Amino acid sequence: MAKRGGFPGGGMPGNMANLMKQAQKMQRQMEEQAKEMETKEFSATAGGGAVEVTVSGTKQVLKVKLDEEVVDPDDVEMLEDLIVAAVNEAMGKVDEVSASAMSKFTGGMGGGMPGLF
Repeated sequence: MAKRGGFPGGGMPGNMANLMKQAQKMQRQMEEQAKEMETKEFSATAGGGAVEVTVSGTKQVLKVKLDEEVVDPDDVEMLEDLIVAAVNEAMGKVDEVSASAMSKFTGGMGGGMPGLF
C-alpha cells in the first residue's frame, strides 16, 4: 500500500530542490551586493556646483562641500535648499544603483525587498 502524503524516498522532489538551491544562490548574491553597496560613494551637486554632497551606499551623508560664495548670512534659506537638493539627488543615485542591482535578481519583476540596501 502506498504512503499518503510526502514524496517517494522522503526527500524533496527534484524541482523543489533546484528551486531551493536557486533561492540560496540568489540570497548569497544579494548579500554580496549589499556589502558592495557599503563601499560605494555617491556625489551630487546643486547650485551649479556650489554645494556638493557625498553619501555612502548605505545612505549616510559622508561629506558636504560648500563654495564660499554660497555662504550668505542674509540668505541662509537658499543654502539650506541647495543642501537638501544635493542630498536628495545623491540619495536618488543610491536608490537607482540599488534598484538596478535588485532587478538582476528579480528578473525585472520588481517587488524586491524594501530596506535591504
